[in-house]
Amino acid sequence: MTSSTTSKSRSSGRRPQPRPRLLNIVTVRFRTNFIKHDFDARTLQLRKGDEVIVETSRGPVIARVESHIQRRLVQEDHIPRVIRRATADDLEQATRNEEREEGAYRFALERIRSRRLPMKLVRTQYVHDGSKIVFYFSADGRIDFRDLVKDLAPRFRTRIEMHQIGVRDGSRMLGGIGPCGRELCCSTFLETFAPVSIRMAKDQGLTLNPKKVSGMCGRLMCCLVYEQHVYKRMRRRLPRPGT
Repeated sequence: MTSSTTSKSRSSGRRPQPRPRLLNIVTVRFRTNFIKHDFDARTLQLRKGDEVIVETSRGPVIARVESHIQRRLVQEDHIPRVIRRATADDLEQATRNEEREEGAYRFALERIRSRRLPMKLVRTQYVHDGSKIVFYFSADGRIDFRDLVKDLAPRFRTRIEMHQIGVRDGSRMLGGIGPCGRELCCSTFLETFAPVSIRMAKDQGLTLNPKKVSGMCGRLMCCLVYEQHVYKRMRRRLPRPGT
């Protein structure tokens, strides 16, 4: 029976589901945005507020611990790890990287304007060991940035990565003050973007002037979602205006 079961599983072509593992999970936040991510703390003794070096797909990055360690069953095949607690040298390196990022941003912005590329440079980021610099930008469509990379490579003498992001993600990275007078939701507490439609503005009796219902990203404000279910329910019960 064992051999027949094995042959059936092979013939079906389904990958076996990974077994859940009990790991020490800690939540961290990068300096580039508000979004929090779970990492495997392994045997490290970490506390909230600690600076750590974590592994990412782009290389080692410094991050801040935002939670206490929790023992949790994890289903994923691979969960990124915390490499180590940041040392004094790591913090100095992070400060130097931030200074280099400012210079890289100004130079890249000048080259983008010189070449008249239809793209908005949002932010630059050095990975912690300096082996790569990532340029985050937003654009309406695909951008041919090969000539731009040729301008950047001799200047910085490291690997160049151009990463296109959405306009909402760009606002999340930059932060700012919304029309309500508070800091942007996306850069303070909003971890996911819910779909927003102009129908929501109509249901809530708001003006349809794009400047009035759009956020700093140029898209409809995320806060239109917050009370939409209340307006939708109340509109069924309340009399129409003018009655």
